[in-house]
Amino acid sequence: MEVTAPLPDYSHRAKRNVFVLILAQAVLGAQMPMVFIVAGLSGQMLSPNPCLATLPITMIVLSSMLMATPMSALMSRFGRRAGFWLGTTGGAAGAAVSAAGLYHGSFLVFLAGSFLTGIYMSAQGFYRFAAADTASDTFRPKAISWVMAGGLASAIVGPQIAKATTDALPVAFLGTYVAIAALNILGAGLFLLLDIPRPPRRKNGEPMGRTRMEMLRDPTILVAMICAMVSYALMNLVMTSTPLAVVGCGFEEGDAADIVSAHVLAMFIPSFFTGHLIARFGPPAIMGTGLAILAGAGAVALSGVALEQFYVALILLGLGWNFGFIGATTLLATAHAPEERGRIQGINDLVVFGGVTVASLASGGLMNCSGTSVIAGWQAVNLAMLPFLVLAGGSLIWLVLRPRAM
Repeated sequence: MEVTAPLPDYSHRAKRNVFVLILAQAVLGAQMPMVFIVAGLSGQMLSPNPCLATLPITMIVLSSMLMATPMSALMSRFGRRAGFWLGTTGGAAGAAVSAAGLYHGSFLVFLAGSFLTGIYMSAQGFYRFAAADTASDTFRPKAISWVMAGGLASAIVGPQIAKATTDALPVAFLGTYVAIAALNILGAGLFLLLDIPRPPRRKNGEPMGRTRMEMLRDPTILVAMICAMVSYALMNLVMTSTPLAVVGCGFEEGDAADIVSAHVLAMFIPSFFTGHLIARFGPPAIMGTGLAILAGAGAVALSGVALEQFYVALILLGLGWNFGFIGATTLLATAHAPEERGRIQGINDLVVFGGVTVASLASGGLMNCSGTSVIAGWQAVNLAMLPFLVLAGGSLIWLVLRPRAM
């Protein structure tokens, strides 16, 4: 009788990889709240037009969008580690060029640095997919969720570093970008510990999986991508404008940093239990809850501009993003075959960061150029959430009800 070799046990490898990715999210991820705190304020300082204040953030997410497909292809061929090292290289170079732009007072150079920073942001987006690579079906939602939870440390450390370095050098915000460059150089060493095998090359006769267009016609994939894009884009839309709104309403830059810190904490603290909720109730239920919480964030923001209202709105915004985005990521991970991984993950992040690019560009225009006051601009930003919440909510309802109609 032929004896079948037992399947390899990936539990130890998966847990080790999750631990490394949690550390990467915590250390390297600290640069993202730092950037979102100071980039808009730096842009406002350097830009010849206040409507372009958030253009540096737009350049970051535009670069991340453009890099999504090449980054996925690079990882498919050379492995996750190569892609993550490219990300840290982009993060360090972007910080250095941004610092040069601040030092010389050049908005164009600062924008170039922001574009390079987007290479890191694109790579960071694949941490969650890397967590799923060696995880079993039952461990996968928890693996994704725990890696996202690594952002908890970055939510605490990043804004505090930003506060400590904002005026550390003679040019405002220059010290923050020097600190960001240092984080990328130090954090790159973490990926030496990563143990994710390269995807095997397809042999003749092996299945190639569906084409990109075939996958995009899959209702589950389509709805997962829509909900991920809306959750991330709306979070970015509001968060990008928050420092401008807080300072514009008469509060201090330190208050803006503390509010963003509370927001990022709310983005990642739920990750300790989001995976368990997804495993119990399913991705669609958690995604729908996330969209409802995002709507609640907009309602609170529209109710007034007291400091506590900024805090509550941004905390709800982070919580809604967590449920919506992690739920959508988990749903997508269950809807494709291993040989389709590289193609669909690249398309997904192209769509997600395409939406984020539009949101970040619109954020500055809505905030600074859609009304006669800071309050009017802040209201315009939050009202803009409504049609996209309707789009995502409607698509999710359609997906849930669709099997019953067949």
